[in-house]
Amino acid sequence: MTMSNASHDKPAMDPALLAKLTGGLGDRGRVAKICSSFGEIYSEFFPDVIKSETGLDVTVNYLGCEIGYKNHLIEDLSANVTLVDATLRNWSQNITLACGNGFVITLMEHLLGATADTIEEPADRLLSIIELDLAIMVFDKIAKVLRSAVNAPGGFEPSLSAPHAHDMRARPQEDRPDEFAAAINMSITLAGIVSEFSLIVPQTALLKTKVTPPKPKRQASSNSAEWTEQLGDQVRRSHVTLEAKIRLQDLTLRTISKLMVGDVIPFRDHGDVRVEVSANSKELYVCEFGRSGENYMVRVKDTMNSDDELIRHLMN
Repeated sequence: MTMSNASHDKPAMDPALLAKLTGGLGDRGRVAKICSSFGEIYSEFFPDVIKSETGLDVTVNYLGCEIGYKNHLIEDLSANVTLVDATLRNWSQNITLACGNGFVITLMEHLLGATADTIEEPADRLLSIIELDLAIMVFDKIAKVLRSAVNAPGGFEPSLSAPHAHDMRARPQEDRPDEFAAAINMSITLAGIVSEFSLIVPQTALLKTKVTPPKPKRQASSNSAEWTEQLGDQVRRSHVTLEAKIRLQDLTLRTISKLMVGDVIPFRDHGDVRVEVSANSKELYVCEFGRSGENYMVRVKDTMNSDDELIRHLMN
């Protein structure tokens, strides 16, 4: 008599149950309470951090938390955010920080001398290269408050990746299991412009953490002026691609349709040829066209705006 080869494979354990048994998933109420403690810390201390670095007043409010798989929580964030991946030794190797682009854009305008009454609601767009440099400072301060709040053993500093746009985030590896996490969401308001920032943290780290308020460290106001001056200097040393536009002589559509390789179109101006120089679609200078030796060039004749206005235009 032959016996059938019945499978004795045990069914895989439910991921949520396994996570609960191993400390990776906690009761929703307990997780929400821990997240609320983080919200209180950031609401109280993060405005002081920004004030000490920039001299600007911001307001931070806790908006609540979302609970789920970490990759899903990141996917659910607004596309108009910039992200960094972070690690904090002896606490978590899989932290993600998110900051709304609107806050960084508004902060940059203030640091370049704009006043609150001239700043409008920023458009949804990616950060420029210089704004990404500013974002590094913002994320560094977010991470420093996190480090102080969790007081991980060893006193190690957080390690941050380079900031990257939400759409540029690498897709998670399919063979790497996702973790249960919580997204701690906060609003940040600067001169009436409201944006958001978030911490997305695995529950394995949250559930073993007792959140403690950091000790306030008032920095000298000179730090703000020095940092702003360094940023302004960095902005002025940044490379910008210029474009020159020259008006050509009017031609009929019939003539234009019959132009061939080698045909010549005269300049519209006689004598000094007017050239309009722009960057990032912003007109900067009025120039005249000429030649220096074997090289063609333009000579600046007039500026469109003041130096500070030009710089602010180029940041958009």
